[in-house]
Amino acid sequence: MATLKQRRSENAIGDFYVDSSCIDCDTCRWMAPEIFNRQGTQSAVYQQPQESASRLQAIQALLSCPTASIGTVEKPRDIKSVQQTFPLLITDNVYHCGYHSEKSFGATTYFIQRPDGNVLIDSPRFTPPLVKRFEELGGIRYLYLTHQDDVADHEKFQQHFGCERILHEDDIREGTKNVEIIVSGTEPIALADDLLIIPVPGHTKGHTVLLYQQKFLFTGDHLAWSSHLQHLNAFPRYCFYSWSEQIKSMAKLTEYSFEWVLPGHGRRYHSDRHAMQQQLTECIAWMKEIS
Repeated sequence: MATLKQRRSENAIGDFYVDSSCIDCDTCRWMAPEIFNRQGTQSAVYQQPQESASRLQAIQALLSCPTASIGTVEKPRDIKSVQQTFPLLITDNVYHCGYHSEKSFGATTYFIQRPDGNVLIDSPRFTPPLVKRFEELGGIRYLYLTHQDDVADHEKFQQHFGCERILHEDDIREGTKNVEIIVSGTEPIALADDLLIIPVPGHTKGHTVLLYQQKFLFTGDHLAWSSHLQHLNAFPRYCFYSWSEQIKSMAKLTEYSFEWVLPGHGRRYHSDRHAMQQQLTECIAWMKEIS
């Protein structure tokens, strides 16, 4: 829980602040870019919210902070109403769950509402306001886990919703040995007509990505937009299995068509299909160049 005693001196004077427990996960900076930025190696408030829209974003970022490092001098009276805004609609029937978990290193998670059963992509915190909203949206049929790192409260979600958890066998660990659906190999697996699991070893040996409606690619820690580099990229510092295999896995994605990259870490990217292919090609060239 954020405390005034640990409030960073870099914060702008006012109600909202970030304290020194921040892990620099970037969540608040992309959720509320008018309020938060990076100062040194952590986030800080560079501008206090002046309008209702920016205040809403600031409180949504506060609720989503995986380490509860964002605080306010005065307790927000509107926090319960802001809790009801999650999951946040991105587009169509695809949502950002919020409530990032420190157990998943602050990873972003997603929710797809679909007639044949809703899908939760990676695990957010199991928190009552979010669970209630999932119930209102029709529950969870599948809990798709991209890889071993971003599983957070998967057991609690399974116990509550009776959903089937999905994870590649090469990323099974002690805490996930009881998942209901274990995928294997390196070939794509059709989970349903609109859901395709694509193995992409690299970041971890058993990493997979999920292609929904040939439009949305949920990429976990395999692929994301870099605001610093201004192109799609992978994470060489956090490649725990094989960088050369990750390059091959990235090339595999050029065989598919999609418009959205929705990552666990890093920032989302939306473009037309032609531009997406160009971005992938440039990403692969960059990966080879730095290898």
